[in-house]
Formats: sequence, C-alpha cells, structure tokens
Amino acid sequence: MLEIAVTNRYLCKDDYFTQIAKVASHKPYAILLREKDLDYDKYVALSSKVKRICDEAGTRMIAHTHASPAFDSLHVPFALASEQLAREFALSVSVHSAEEAIKAEAIGAKLVIAGHIFETGCKPGLSPRGLAFLEEICRAVRIPVFAIGGIRAENMQLCAAAGAAGVCRMSYWMEL
Repeated sequence: MLEIAVTNRYLCKDDYFTQIAKVASHKPYAILLREKDLDYDKYVALSSKVKRICDEAGTRMIAHTHASPAFDSLHVPFALASEQLAREFALSVSVHSAEEAIKAEAIGAKLVIAGHIFETGCKPGLSPRGLAFLEEICRAVRIPVFAIGGIRAENMQLCAAAGAAGVCRMSYWMEL
C-alpha cells in the first residue's frame, strides 16, 4: 500500500531536518510538507531544505497550499483547487465528499486525499467519516484516493479493502 508521510514539525522527537532525512530514507510514496502555520516566505525557505533532502533520497516532496515555481507537486484544500494549478503542478486535493472528488478529478487533480476516516487527535471532537465514506470516494473517481485521519498499521488494510490506493500518516512518520 502506498503511503504519504505528512509533516508536522511540532511532533518531531528529533531535529526536524534529521527527521525528514530519516523519513525520506524509508522511501514513502511522498512527503507532504504540511507546515500550515508558516507564511509563504517561511514556508518556501523551509521547503527548499526539505526538497533538497527529498531529492537526495529519491523521494517526492509535495508542497502544501503554497505554490512556487520551485515545486512540481502541490496539495491544496478543495476550495483552492483549480484547473490552472492542475496545469502547473502534479495536483492533489483534500476532499470531504464524492462530489468534491469528482470535481477535483475533472479539473485535472492527479490524486485526492479523503478524510478523516478514523478518530484522530488532530480533529478532537469531530466524528470520523468512516470506511463507507472512503469507499464512496473510491468508487466515484478513477484517480488514486489516499485515506487520511487516524491511520494506523492495524487499520491500513481496511482502507485498502475500501479501495484506497494509499494512506497518509503524520504521527507515525514524525515520531519514527
């Protein structure tokens, strides 16, 4: 099963760049540089170092939200997805309904990330959408669907059985 490692520098037990190098050495499908609290300039500065580490390890880096000519892959929330971005980048889009997934595919997204599937500390008090939701998304589109939210080793196969091409995990990779 394919896996996207999602970053969160606040979860790292080690130096951030050391952790990124460790993650990249395991060759996940990609590293999604999610550091959403950074403004554009700080994000681009951080991303240039992360991109270098990923390139050296032969691991793809997906930028999150901040578009820059230095990136070739970009992930955005559904509200920011556009045909223009899909022409400029290998675009992935966060979706929360089959309708959003269909629209993301129609504008040229290369993959969608659907969630949150299971209970997660990242979304306290918010009910997970569950496996039936994931299966609905997977049936609605032809592009790869990655599950996110509360993904652990013991439930990854449930995501695959629902049709997901892969999963996204944050805590596992940041605490590796």
